[in-house]
Amino acid sequence: MKVTLDHVGIAVSDLSAALAFFRDGLGLEVQAPEEVVSQHVRAHFVPAGESSLELLEATASASPIARFLQKRGPGLHHITLRVDDIHGALDRLKRRGVRLVDVEPRPGAEGGLVAFIHPSSAHGVLVELKQAASAAPAEAHAASASQGRSAAPAEADPASASAAMAKRLQFGALELISVSDGCIRLDGGAMFGVVPKTLWERRAGADARNRIRLGMRPLIVRGPRTMIIDAGVGDKLPAKLGDIYGLERHRHLDHALAEAGLSAGDIDIVLASHLHFDHAGGFTRRDDDGVARPRFPRAQYVVRRGEWEDAMAPTDRNRASYMPEDFAPLADAGVLRLVDEDATIMPGVRVRRTGGHTKHHQMIVLESEGRTAVFAADFIPTTAHLADPWVMGYDLYPMDTFEGKRAFIPEAIAREYLIFFEHDPDVAAGYIRERDGKRVVEQVL
Repeated sequence: MKVTLDHVGIAVSDLSAALAFFRDGLGLEVQAPEEVVSQHVRAHFVPAGESSLELLEATASASPIARFLQKRGPGLHHITLRVDDIHGALDRLKRRGVRLVDVEPRPGAEGGLVAFIHPSSAHGVLVELKQAASAAPAEAHAASASQGRSAAPAEADPASASAAMAKRLQFGALELISVSDGCIRLDGGAMFGVVPKTLWERRAGADARNRIRLGMRPLIVRGPRTMIIDAGVGDKLPAKLGDIYGLERHRHLDHALAEAGLSAGDIDIVLASHLHFDHAGGFTRRDDDGVARPRFPRAQYVVRRGEWEDAMAPTDRNRASYMPEDFAPLADAGVLRLVDEDATIMPGVRVRRTGGHTKHHQMIVLESEGRTAVFAADFIPTTAHLADPWVMGYDLYPMDTFEGKRAFIPEAIAREYLIFFEHDPDVAAGYIRERDGKRVVEQVL
């Protein structure tokens, strides 16, 4: 059983004073807080080399941290040891007669599974075992892959589930509903291209495998017809790839559609920004015979012709991003519509080519009653990609992205475009503002 030190938990009663010491005094970076709702705790992670400090702040009197502070005051609360297989670790400890606070793991911070060992069995120290969100026993992954099963969803903490809830906005005559197909983890270096890690990790903390957590946020547009823009990764991804990409689909698009009062049969148009697997994987679904078929039975699927041709004849450079069973069945089923240029797809919805990420990548422009919203897709995937040079290493034509952002973002600021960020794990949509020479997002959803 491999065990490594993950972090040290510190209970704080005065967060401002703690930040003054760890952040201002020692110069450590403090990541954005994360609430573990079930434990009434707000956790602030502070990376320190290979491990971290975790500043624990109680959010209610019922919190274990609040009781700890009342009894002992601020100070060291626990140490956390990371394990690959938390179930196996607990079984081993049970066989040795170790006293456990948690006999079964439960959801913890960062989407992981945790369980506590009683101090009486650990020489007076409260010890937490943690299995990272993407971790699973190697044997289980191998068995799943060998049987051809799709990747199982990772557990999600309550805060993550809340972020994945459907979010509605009346936008002129259009109703816009941001929905979620879960989260995925991609390499942080690849997500930020030439930007050094010392800069990007302040915006997006990486896990032990250097991956950052990203949302998958399709957008439903309800107007003269009901449209969905992109559809997430879907449920066909093999277990091996699910592990590589840290797939989290505890909540997915079916849940989000139900929250919006819709089903797959209510969708009239499926519009693709492009055909990479994390955007088009949900276009199809396997039937009982294992054959991939269109997921939305009544819908017409709209794809840019150049993107379709590139996806159907990929190169070694982009082959891993295109999975034919996500989109090839659309042509076979006769539900595919190809567009050759920027065009209106339905009243109030038009496509605008950006290039950059792929040669024919497009963003979607939504216009109603004098207002404009833009579904930026992988042109501006997250709120951390606002600066012109912050371009993904995944982009096939990075200078096109750079030049495109340099022209578009000032336009979006001046004309008050509402921007939808498809891959941001926390912010579904907002207005880009310029303050003190820096671009920021005023969150709306």
